[in-house]
Order: sequence, then structure tokens, then C-alpha cells
Amino acid sequence: MTDLQTKKELNDEYKNVKYILTSSMRTKLLLTIYESSKNLDELRTAIEKPSATILHGLKELENINLIRKSQKYYELTSNGYLLTANMVKLIENWYSINKNKDFWNNHDISDIPEDILKNMYLLKDAEYEYSTTSDLSNAFNKYIKLISQSTELKIIMPIYSENHFKHYIRLLEENKLKELELIVNRKIYDSIKQNSQLKQGLIKNKKVKIKCVNRDLKIFLTFSDEFMSLTLFFKDGHYDDSQILIAKDENALKWALKLLLYFAN
Repeated sequence: MTDLQTKKELNDEYKNVKYILTSSMRTKLLLTIYESSKNLDELRTAIEKPSATILHGLKELENINLIRKSQKYYELTSNGYLLTANMVKLIENWYSINKNKDFWNNHDISDIPEDILKNMYLLKDAEYEYSTTSDLSNAFNKYIKLISQSTELKIIMPIYSENHFKHYIRLLEENKLKELELIVNRKIYDSIKQNSQLKQGLIKNKKVKIKCVNRDLKIFLTFSDEFMSLTLFFKDGHYDDSQILIAKDENALKWALKLLLYFAN
């Protein structure tokens, strides 16, 4: 198949998607039946529209093979289920991005792989914390509190920050932190080696594993069994320590682990 053919087919499919999404009735019907098959009375109660309006929408969806009627109940076809499942994902992605839009709009996300960006819905329960003029250390203090409650940490570290490193070393020395894995680039690793305290506390510490990558890093990701946190760079290339995204739910941890493994492998 040529690129031209692919583009034409995608444009045709876009028309079909637009046909669904530009109608609140068709969209509501798919989402309602996606939860479970429904009869007309149940659809009228759920959607709060008259029977004539609902039946018209059902007929339109039947004509494009997205729903079918089985006795008195309307259910999704296989095509309808697949389309609606992806529509739910689109809505959740939109919600997740919009919920923390200031965080995403302000930062460079180019280091996050496209296939991981497509699953932003996994971060829908993440919370955005930021520092203010009255509390310049709010984001950093939230971060330190989180890592102080963890026994294992895996971190993509894009900056050389003695302040961060010294907190990691303190937790290791206090035996609160049992294991630390750092992913850094060669420049940061060499800088750690040149600092005798950091070299002793990190490179020579048996509880610490350091992986060097041959690239600049643009994300600061911290992952543990209890939480994930993400800080990013401004679009002008400067690191932003004033805004942090934090989550503790299973979906967010799944998202963070996939991002971590992308850089670790």
C-alpha cells in the first residue's frame, strides 16, 4: 500500500470518526451501550431524550454496523465495541491532559516517546503541584517528602543537582532507602565522580546502581512502588524545579514504569 493510499484511507476513516463525534446523540448511545446492552426504556432513562430521537440515532448506528438489536436489547457489534473502547480512551486522554494543562503546556515533552504519550489517560488521577512566590520550595519539599517514605527508587536524572544527590545519600545512610537506581548521561556521571562525597555516597555504594546513557535527558522521572513523580524542562531548555506531577495510583505507576524501561533498555 502506498503512502497516498494510506492517507486516502485515513481521510475516509476520519470522516467516519467525525460522523460519530459531531453528534452528541450517537456518542452518548455508544458510550451508554458500551457499559452494557440496553433496551429502549433504559436508554431513554440514561440519556434523557424522547424515544423518537433515540430511535433515530440507533438506526444511524445500525446502518454503519456499530450496534445491533438482539430481541429488545441494543448491543455493540465487534466494530462498535472496538471503536467505542478507543473513543473512551480518547476522552480519558483529553481529560487527563486538560486537567493538568498548565503543566503540559509549559514544558518540553519531546523526550517522551509517542506511544507513551498516547496513553496519557493513565495519568488522569495525577496531581499537579507547583511552587509560589510565597513558597518557592513547595514542589521540591513535596518531592523530598515522597522519597523519604520510599524504600526503593528508580530515577531518570537529567540534571546534576548536589541538593538532590545529598538527600538520596542521607536516606541511604539512614537505611531508609534500601535500593537506588539512577539513569544519567555521561556528563552527569563524570561530575559525580569528581565530587568525592558524591562518589563515595553513590558510585561506591553497593545499594546504588547507575546506568549511563549516551544522550541528553529532558525528563526527571522518579518511580517507586508507592508513587511516581515527573518534572520537565521549559521549552527554552532550562530545567523547571517549580512544577511537579505526582501520582500514586496503579495506572500512573504503569505509565511511569514503561517510560523508565524505555530509557533503561
